[in-house]
Amino acid sequence: MIGCDLAPEDFKAFFNFTTKAGAEGELSVKEKELILVAVSLITGCPYCIDSHVKNAKKAGATKEEVGEAVFVASALNAGSAFTKSPIALTLINKLIIRSRT
Repeated sequence: MIGCDLAPEDFKAFFNFTTKAGAEGELSVKEKELILVAVSLITGCPYCIDSHVKNAKKAGATKEEVGEAVFVASALNAGSAFTKSPIALTLINKLIIRSRT
């Protein structure tokens, strides 16, 4: 993996952290992997999407559960665009006012 030979101690710490975070706890591994599928879609990391879909399947996730995670990610992403919409709307209003003067 890129970087593991350049900063081996940092890579080891990161790997240990991600391994621990993904382990069974209050949430099952399957639940965590479904969350990670959704997060990977939001961050747009192709490697992460591939890895976490495979891990979710290995943990027992169904096609329907992965599909639901996709729609949860889509809803969150749409919500993000909606909550940022005042930036665009404020700018267009300013531009319209300027063009009138």
